[in-house]
Amino acid sequence: MQLCEAIADVDSVSLQPRGERLDVLVPSAERARDALAALAPLTPRVHVVPFGDIWLRDTAPIFLHADERVLAATFAFNGWGNKYVLDNDAEVASRIAALTELPRVANDWVLEGGSIDVDGEGTLLTTRQCLLNPNRNASMDEKALGLALASAIGVERVLWLERGLLNDHTDGHVDTLARFVRPGVVLCMEARDTDDPNAEVLDEIARSLERFVDAQGRRLEVVRIPSPGRIASKDGAVLPASYVNFYIANRTVAVPTYASPWDDEAVDAIARAFPGRRTVGIDARAILTGGGAFHCITQQQPAPPKTR
Repeated sequence: MQLCEAIADVDSVSLQPRGERLDVLVPSAERARDALAALAPLTPRVHVVPFGDIWLRDTAPIFLHADERVLAATFAFNGWGNKYVLDNDAEVASRIAALTELPRVANDWVLEGGSIDVDGEGTLLTTRQCLLNPNRNASMDEKALGLALASAIGVERVLWLERGLLNDHTDGHVDTLARFVRPGVVLCMEARDTDDPNAEVLDEIARSLERFVDAQGRRLEVVRIPSPGRIASKDGAVLPASYVNFYIANRTVAVPTYASPWDDEAVDAIARAFPGRRTVGIDARAILTGGGAFHCITQQQPAPPKTR
């Protein structure tokens, strides 16, 4: 509910949403009634689209601006390398594309939305651990995938990080590692606790980013924020907690928090990166038990360029 409220950004005086329109997917008519009742003040549009898991970033289309139009690019989905194959998930992208009535561009190779991040000026960030994993596109090497990304997404340069967080079942999705906050500027994390299980990989990521040059010939400016540190499940397993799995709405940035000593510092640092938006921290521990946070369960659909 708090995430939906942040995205809708309800005015405290008029009580009217002034942010993004909420489109909420539910798997059944019964759940549609539940969603409408819970979210009524936010005036959502609720769509019955059967799905198996909640990670919409990976199962939905990726929306693209092209020639003054918005296109719905769809890709094959195989349950994060055949680890979590659930009914209906492979069809979510095509069903959403049909609901939007936007032109669909279908790609027959595997790509999850959380495995990439773009700057809007031709640069794409990803990881070799995920995109070059043989459980996705075994017949494609780095060069072939780079060409496929250029063709499908419209990017000019692909920047490859090596690996992701400990116990990340997505095999290193970049949306938990590093995010563009504007062209030429990227956020990543640093360990503040001596027992942070990701200290080594976070330093490796920062060093790689500092060497990268984007599609416009700029060396990236790298801003480091705290890592949440060791966040564990009830049985003691380390969870892939990340502050950079935030969702950027039209008026708000929703940042996941974990009851970590570094929550407030991380939210403040992200707020400085988005001075034109309000930034709110929202407890994401319940979602994290499934392996992700706010960016993972959302997918934005942009307005056509001429009407934005």
